Amino acid sequence: MIRPATSADCDAVARIYNHYIEHTVVTFEEEPVAPDDMAARMREVTSAALPWLVTEHHGEVVGYAYAARWKSRSAYRFSVESTVYLAPTATGQGLGRSLYEHLLALLQQATTHMVMGGIALPNAASVALHESLGFEKVAHFKEVGFKQQRWVDVGYWQRAL
Repeated sequence: MIRPATSADCDAVARIYNHYIEHTVVTFEEEPVAPDDMAARMREVTSAALPWLVTEHHGEVVGYAYAARWKSRSAYRFSVESTVYLAPTATGQGLGRSLYEHLLALLQQATTHMVMGGIALPNAASVALHESLGFEKVAHFKEVGFKQQRWVDVGYWQRAL
């Protein structure tokens, strides 16, 4: 089940995200995020009339997706950056794809023109997901992040709606 996120989801969303902070380089944050901080992020996204979704499996939140403003300047107002995270136990089941498709459908109904997805590289699964959904690679930034004692590249994919 995919639905709009509520403040009651912040604990689960923070738990999912914190796994990636602590164990991977897919996010460049290095300190765990408290549920209250996640709630503030959620409010920032939804107050900009952008979607924040969660997906449930057997009544438990196992993933989330949202779109945030690409940049703050006015001329960027029709472009967003998308984000999708799944609990480690929920990967490989098609839940991320369903969540992403739902997010893109909502963005298409709004005034969004372009969606960007940033991916810490290498990440074959995320690249495959984005490209299967019609995203095209448009940028590759070398060694722009340093986490877990190594330099990390970031690629950007975009899709016009």
